[in-house]
Amino acid sequence: MIDQAALNQEPTMTDRDLAIEIAKVLDQKKGSNIVALNVSELTVICDYMVIATGRNTNLVKAMADDVDDRMAELGLELRRIEGQNEARWIVMDYGRILVHIFSQEERRFYNLERLWDNGTNQLELPFLEEE
Repeated sequence: MIDQAALNQEPTMTDRDLAIEIAKVLDQKKGSNIVALNVSELTVICDYMVIATGRNTNLVKAMADDVDDRMAELGLELRRIEGQNEARWIVMDYGRILVHIFSQEERRFYNLERLWDNGTNQLELPFLEEE
């Protein structure tokens, strides 16, 4: 017998899929310089980092709100968020995935990719190639 309720549920997404989905939400909200990295071999803090830039503090906040809304839809609970008040650098902790949303100035200053991009761990974001 076929379980109809199971057929109507979204398939479970992997952490990699969730990182790509976060990047997609950031792109749809007009984020720039979006990078998703698999850092599982580099740190125990998380397995994936998604990094993006917003052109002003209002956009940085809106991007964080949209990411949180989408992750809540998918059942991923936000464990902790930092930086919402100033909105120059918002860090969102989803356990195995960290999201960093920067203002342009802060992104240039901190340059997280320098620390976490080893040249082989960047995820392909196919929706960015369509533009």
